[in-house]
Amino acid sequence: MSTQISKVAASQKVYNTATHSIIPFEPLRPGHVGMYVCGATVQSSPHVGHLRAAVAFDIIRRWFTKLGYDVTFVRNVTDIDDKILDKSAAAGQQWWQRAYIYEREFTQSYDLLGVLPPTYEPRATGHVPEMIDLISRLIERGHAYVVPNADGTPSGNVYFNVPSWSKYGELTHQEAGTQSTSTNAANAANSDVEAAAPSIDKAGDDKYNPVDAADLSEDKHSPRDFALWKAPKDSDPLTARWETPFGTGRPGWHIECSAMSHKYLGDDFDIHGGGLDLRFPHHENEVAQSHAAGWGFAHVWMHSAWVTQKGEKMSKSLGNGLSLANVLEGYTPWIVRYALGSVQYRSMLEWSDQTLEEARAAYERITGFLDRAHELLENNNIEPATTEDITHTTADELPRAFVTAMTDDFNIPGALAAIFSTVRQGNTAVANNNAQEVAQTVTAVRAMLDVLGLDPENKKWATSASTNANSADSAEHAALDVLIKTQLEARAQARASKDFAQADAIRDALNAAGITIVDGPQGSTWKVKE
Repeated sequence: MSTQISKVAASQKVYNTATHSIIPFEPLRPGHVGMYVCGATVQSSPHVGHLRAAVAFDIIRRWFTKLGYDVTFVRNVTDIDDKILDKSAAAGQQWWQRAYIYEREFTQSYDLLGVLPPTYEPRATGHVPEMIDLISRLIERGHAYVVPNADGTPSGNVYFNVPSWSKYGELTHQEAGTQSTSTNAANAANSDVEAAAPSIDKAGDDKYNPVDAADLSEDKHSPRDFALWKAPKDSDPLTARWETPFGTGRPGWHIECSAMSHKYLGDDFDIHGGGLDLRFPHHENEVAQSHAAGWGFAHVWMHSAWVTQKGEKMSKSLGNGLSLANVLEGYTPWIVRYALGSVQYRSMLEWSDQTLEEARAAYERITGFLDRAHELLENNNIEPATTEDITHTTADELPRAFVTAMTDDFNIPGALAAIFSTVRQGNTAVANNNAQEVAQTVTAVRAMLDVLGLDPENKKWATSASTNANSADSAEHAALDVLIKTQLEARAQARASKDFAQADAIRDALNAAGITIVDGPQGSTWKVKE
């Protein structure tokens, strides 16, 4: 793909978690950005906390594309782990059946919120050969060891030898420690991470496993060694076991992402992303095993912060996880996406009714301006920009304040301020009947919103803007849609005949019935008043 790189791309700054500093973004390959983002462990339904990270990295990806980069975006699926096996057994399911059910639910939730599909979405179980090759490489280089059975045969348990890698802790800036096996040593080794991230939910659903970091198992040479491959438990089904040179078993969690990122992005790539709670041990262990294998790895680390409720991290273990279906009972997908993406990715997002109501108010301000603007443009026979025009708008063509905010480590509040400043200018232009300025403003507003995945006139939002997803397919909505579209056609004919009095009468009648008409370049649609 050959694309002209934006002039402002050189101004892009990102916060690198590994260095705790904001740095200029310089891609490893000119014109290309390689991103790997840790995806879902598909054990159960997604909640708002999961979806916040998906929206945050979707915006980052969209902006890099707007800068003119060819973006390879990889988001994995962890489709086998202890929780999937345990929960599927408790529910009387096959483990792969449960994983697929919830993988589909995550995908549908991403789609509903306008999250772009990844370039590649590898499943862990589809990359066992790559994991076996990586583990074998680590064993050969002296950085991993196989635990033998009593008879000397390989048990299926393989651990990464942390003391063998002197750079362990380079991501989270903690000491690798010694080969001490005392509880005190294990606790001390974790103290830096605890201080850096005191709100990590160790008992929650975010994969933090203190056993990986400080297990005192006799099998381990050091308490900080972590599992690369696991021997099966007696309760594990036969379908969850693979034969390897180091025994029968299944993958450890950390090895998956190193193997998959290497396959799709190579020895070195630009950005590794994920939730803040994955920094340790998951991302720390990824760095160690990839570098110990002789590979490079991510050059920039980006971590999205949590969603909180009343200051407490959202997770299923705390009983405050909100499913998307629950949220959509009162709000449209556009509103939910706006709320999830309304703060900078590194900032905690406090989730409440107020958060959603502010997003609803933003929608009304934006669509109210666009409605008035399109009516003025139509009255002046000016064709507004098409959705294709909007998506092809480059970063160099966007308002300076918006570009300044986005190049400053994706400063979303600043970007939204630029959008609403432009909306205010547009409303003034509408009031002054300045059609040419209105046309330019409509294009600018929609193009900025497109970067955030929120252009309300994009066909993605054509149905979700008019009704909640839980009622979109209902018989009542279908019947109402037919009736209203008949009125919209009559209004379009009246406007084409210059009978604006009749067109206004139809619009007013629909408004009185609680229906708002949205005029766009592809015609008119409708929505129930919020």
